[in-house]
Amino acid sequence: MRLSTSFILCVLSFLSLSSCSEVDQTLKSFRLSADEIQPMATGYGAGLATDHITVDGKKVGYMYREEPDRPEDSGWRFFSGEESQAYVDDPENTMIYDVNTIANYDPAIIPFLDAPPGSEFGRVGDSFVAE
Repeated sequence: MRLSTSFILCVLSFLSLSSCSEVDQTLKSFRLSADEIQPMATGYGAGLATDHITVDGKKVGYMYREEPDRPEDSGWRFFSGEESQAYVDDPENTMIYDVNTIANYDPAIIPFLDAPPGSEFGRVGDSFVAE
């Protein structure tokens, strides 16, 4: 499952959300509060993750890294692996997060964060294997 380039550019256009579906994150009930986020994987930049992870509390089941779109983009994209393509294509189900935030939701991603663009990993048990 991949996010379309136009979707990624839409989400990453921080200053002009008017051309995209503007998502009010205050309407989302995140599984972790801001006070619960600890420094576990700092300095990686931003990545995209679906609400399956941050709202529903599911573990990361699939992640891939592509070439970053902007300097603050790590290139990481995180999914539970249970999302349909229609779910992924809806901008209201995906948001930009600091990679550290996603590491707080699922610390098992941390050993893989230095993998180069082009890397893909699927969860097997408590870890990940290259796909």
